[in-house]
Amino acid sequence: MALIRKVRGHEPRFGEGCFLADNAVVVGDVVMGDRCSVWFHAVVRGDVNAIRIGDRVNIQDGAVLHCTYERAALTIGDDVSIGHRAIVHGCTVHDKVLIGMGAIVMDHAVIGTGSVIAAGAVVTQGTVVEPGSLMAGVPARRIGPVSPELSSGEIERIARNYQLYASWFTEG
Repeated sequence: MALIRKVRGHEPRFGEGCFLADNAVVVGDVVMGDRCSVWFHAVVRGDVNAIRIGDRVNIQDGAVLHCTYERAALTIGDDVSIGHRAIVHGCTVHDKVLIGMGAIVMDHAVIGTGSVIAAGAVVTQGTVVEPGSLMAGVPARRIGPVSPELSSGEIERIARNYQLYASWFTEG
């Protein structure tokens, strides 16, 4: 069973149809929307600031979501995929975003709707990513727009597939 813990008077709240893997950790001031999934070894730590997560967000294996005390909360929109071992810290991620495996998004960054943060990219503190951008590198830079094929073939497909995968674990 996932570790769900109240911290500093805040207890995580979950929307309908969420899936939490057996060893996922969700603590503190976390509010999660409907049909989200938190996968194996993922940590969502709302102990030092608020974390707000929209609908149909998947937080894949080993990902870490955290904030900075009294300085940077974390907000994630709808239909967002956070790849394996990504770190998303004290930033704003708008709707329909794919954050690739091992990517890092730092405090006060803003990731625009429909963007892709490539695997291993590092989005530095305060970076504003315009909607529909493909970002890669260390530090991350815009390498072009997200094509309609990338949007439907990756962003939308992955978000949809993780709802399917979660259903496999919740079937009777």
